[in-house]
Amino acid sequence: MTIQNLKSKIQNGIMLTSTDFSGLLNERFFRNLLPVPATNKLRLGVGTPDFQLPDITNGTLVKLSDYKGKQPVLLAFTRIFTEKQYCPFCFPHIKALNENYEQFKNRGIEVLMITSTDERQSQIVVRDLSLKMPLLSDPSCRVFRTYQVGQALGAPLPAQFVLDKEGKLHYWHLFSFLDHNASVETLLKQFNSV
Repeated sequence: MTIQNLKSKIQNGIMLTSTDFSGLLNERFFRNLLPVPATNKLRLGVGTPDFQLPDITNGTLVKLSDYKGKQPVLLAFTRIFTEKQYCPFCFPHIKALNENYEQFKNRGIEVLMITSTDERQSQIVVRDLSLKMPLLSDPSCRVFRTYQVGQALGAPLPAQFVLDKEGKLHYWHLFSFLDHNASVETLLKQFNSV
């Protein structure tokens, strides 16, 4: 995406923008300020680390291992700075996953979106974006670090992990400026052979 395309998308209202920067400079911001490249060393065909996080959308706790043996899962790590400040590369991806959530569900796939915003901020995100998919809150960034997705400028970087029904890693996509997030089509295609 060129800078001109990005400006056009912002001007056409495709991205949520705000001049409200309150809540940006917090402990999470300073812990993630310095760039750390993604160094994911997870292996294809092997299970991924388990975790438990609050699901803000549904008001429950989600444990990744609860899906093992039941259904495939898409882990969609996203980059949201505050309830009003979204990464310009991630906002369209969040919207696309939410708009296509039924496609995943109809194929028996659960989408777990993971954010580093705290529970209060995440509740506002769920409300403002009318999220249907589970939004898991990880303000400590523990799960982001476990999956080694990297960080820069105050927040962890986005990444996507496709897990088969047995919880084994089938595909991953790590952020780069040339290829920010895997498209919905690419992600759905990865589940064809799962």
